[in-house]
Parts: sequence; structure tokens; C-alpha cells
Amino acid sequence: MNTSISALPVHLAPATVLTQRLPSAAQLKQQLPLSNALARQVSQQRQAIRAILNGDDSRLLIVVGPCSIHDPLAALEYASNLAALAHDLRDDMLLVMRAYIEKPRTTVGWKGLAYDPHLDGSDDMAHGLTLSRELMLEMLGMGLPLATELLQPIAAGYFDNLLGWVAIGARTTESQIHREMASGLALPVGFKNGTDGGVAIASDAMRSAAHGHRHFGVDSQGHPAIVQTPGNPDTHLVLRGGHSGPNYDRSSVAKARAGLEKNAIPARLMVDCSHANSGKDPLRQPEVFTDVLAQRLGGDRSLIGMMLESHLFEGCQPLSATMRYGVSVTDGCLGWDATEQLLRSAAGKLQAQRQSARAIA
Repeated sequence: MNTSISALPVHLAPATVLTQRLPSAAQLKQQLPLSNALARQVSQQRQAIRAILNGDDSRLLIVVGPCSIHDPLAALEYASNLAALAHDLRDDMLLVMRAYIEKPRTTVGWKGLAYDPHLDGSDDMAHGLTLSRELMLEMLGMGLPLATELLQPIAAGYFDNLLGWVAIGARTTESQIHREMASGLALPVGFKNGTDGGVAIASDAMRSAAHGHRHFGVDSQGHPAIVQTPGNPDTHLVLRGGHSGPNYDRSSVAKARAGLEKNAIPARLMVDCSHANSGKDPLRQPEVFTDVLAQRLGGDRSLIGMMLESHLFEGCQPLSATMRYGVSVTDGCLGWDATEQLLRSAAGKLQAQRQSARAIA
């Protein structure tokens, strides 16, 4: 007899899995529809981002905002600030608001506004999905393009028609399910390099997402379905560093670019100024941003943009009964004043280079 098997408990009570039905994506979209005017705006914003990816627009693509949204009022105040700044800098940068309502967790923790909007572990997802879509619609009404990380493919259908840009995170870039999902999204998608810092996984993801797939999924009514996708030509690489350290320096960027070109993938790179690139120190983000900007000003057109984690006030805080307004509850962020100063300074440098080029011409 196999003693390891005989040692197993014999009388185990079956674990109970509880389910609670949620509204379908179609129902929520019907309840909170996207107006024709905003639908045209989203389409134009997606096209503007594509133009930057394709080199037809020389502006920098900047995805900026809170690591995650936990307080709708603070998020709307931030969005109002960003909308005004986006207008001022529109000739040099396309600013896209981070509207992150799902958060990946290494083990356990708060999973985002869509999952736990009350911040108390009650996981009122029906309210979370509704609140998240309402919030995104208000931000769109300010004229901002929106970005988010799509963590749960089933949740994507609740928000996909509101988004201008999507990230696939370092933990999910290797996932076949997320690659298939990305292949069916009608908007630009940035694949982050894996947590090891290498770009091979993201390179494979972009090649996969460029092709059409047939895969298991759900339709807009929430029914199991075979989903057939057309493939997504608008993907790019996001360098976020890894366990071995940052990968935004000139050597790392050149290596990443060469890896993409070797696989016949368009060399379009964005740098995430947070995470491993900043050593998880939010106040080092300007240092990373400035280095990447210098590379771009030096002629590296493969660098199409940057990501910043930024909130009204710098730092982060744990969930508690007495939280500070406008401070992140997940990753630490740069404060608004420092963010505005950084972006205005960068726009000034871009404008000076543009004017110099015109004078020479």
C-alpha cells in the first residue's frame, strides 16, 4: 500500500463555493450608456494614440494618474486637474488618465474599486462595477482619454467601450487568456515585460495578440460562448523593470528594441517610470522620466511615451477608518504639484526642440 495515500484524511467536508449573480455587461451598458458624442470622442482618442504608435504624431503619450482609484471624489478632482493640464500641453503630449479599478495582488489584499468599492471587504461587486462605469463616464465628459489594466477578462466587457488604452500587467502578459482577450480589443494595448525584467514574454504576447483567435469566453449577456477575434495590430511594449533592476536606461532600451526588431515586431516602447524602474520609490519617478525624455530628445523615436503613478498628494497609506484625502492606498504616487511641474518642464523641452527644428528647416 502507498503509505502517503493512506495517510490522507478520509472524511473531509466539501468546501462550499458561494456564487452571487451580477448584472451582465450588456445590462450595465444599457443602464449607463455611452452617448453618441462620447463614442465619437473615444474613437478619436484611440486614433490619436494609434497615430503616436505609428509615428504619424510626434507627441509623447503619457499615461498618468493614481495607481488605483479608491475615492471617486479625489479621482474626479485629479481628473479635473489633468484635463486642464492636457489642454495646455496638447501640442507636445497626449495625456491619458489612469482609471485603474482592478488591482493584481501578489497574495491577497484590496483588489480595486470594481471589487470592493466600500473598502471594507464586503466585495459589493455589483455596486463596484456600476460605480466604476459611472466614474469613467464622468472622466470622459471632461475630455480625457482613459486607460486601465484589464485583469479579469470577464470584467473587460463592462468598460471596453470607454477606454482609449489598456495595459496587460507583468503578471498576466504570459497568460494565453489575456493574449486572446487583447486580440479582440479594438484599441491600443501595452504589454508589460515580465517580472523577471526580460522582454521575451511580452514579445510573444504581442505576436500572439496580433493574430485572430477562437477561444472560450462569454458574450455580452454573460453566456458561455466561442469568441472569434480579428487580431490587434496596435500593441506595444511597456518597460517596467524587473527583479534584476530597472530597464529604462539606453542600453536596456536598445536591447529591447533589438529584440522586437528581430521578431519583426514594430519597435514601439513605453517606459513605466514606477515599479522596478523606480525601485518602488515613487519620488524617483521624475528621475526615470527625465532620463527617458533625454533619450527621446536625443533621437530615439522608438520611445513613444511614459507612465507615471500620480495622485493629488504623494506617498501611500493603508486602508483604515481615518484615511488622508487624495493619497493612494496601493502603490506610492507622486503628488500633483510635482507631476504638473514635471510634465510642464518636459513639454517646454519638446517645444524648444520643435521650434529649433523649424528654424533649421
